[in-house]
Amino acid sequence: MMLVDTSGLLCCHHAGERQHADAVRLFRSASLRLMHSYILAEFIPLCRARGLNIADALAFAADLLDNPHVEIVWVDEDLHRAALAFLQQRLDKAYSLCDAVSFVLMRARGITEALTTDRHFEQEGFVRLLEP
Repeated sequence: MMLVDTSGLLCCHHAGERQHADAVRLFRSASLRLMHSYILAEFIPLCRARGLNIADALAFAADLLDNPHVEIVWVDEDLHRAALAFLQQRLDKAYSLCDAVSFVLMRARGITEALTTDRHFEQEGFVRLLEP
């Protein structure tokens, strides 16, 4: 099982990303892929910022909702609060709230690998599966 982070999702979606082939291979080979709703929320603006076709990005994101091999955790108040508390303990880090939700969720589920290019995952002791 692996967590699919926003950057990993972008690499899977966009064939123009240098890590696209590796991301698709890793995504397909995982027994289960875990995401949360904040990752999906970050994905669309990231696609916009990269100048990608938004209709394609929205269709890709919608398809994930129906994919039986992708588990999406919908962030509720308790998980949001846990992520805020996590950030309070890491004031020296430049982690986003989305990162914090990922870290809290990964620790709760015993997940060690993330499909991401984000070095913050390594800073927290997780395995980053994609090079930046």
